Amino acid sequence: MEENRIAVLSIILESREEAPGLNALLSEYGEYIVGRMGIPYREKGVNVMSVVMDAPLSRINALTGRIGQLRGVTAKTLISKY
Repeated sequence: MEENRIAVLSIILESREEAPGLNALLSEYGEYIVGRMGIPYREKGVNVMSVVMDAPLSRINALTGRIGQLRGVTAKTLISKY
């Protein structure tokens, strides 16, 4: 069994049309999400989101990759060694 890691996903949503797809992915991985915070940056026309996960590394990477496939969405992940 793969050990869980703590991770923070940083997401920038530049296209509001992708918001439903992003929310669907986050819901799909909801059992691993500890918390999330989204900030609309209206002056720049983007939304910035942080998502804290406690999950196996393979699930963290899978979610990050799937989010990165959405048009107008950028995702990077910081993963702890714990």
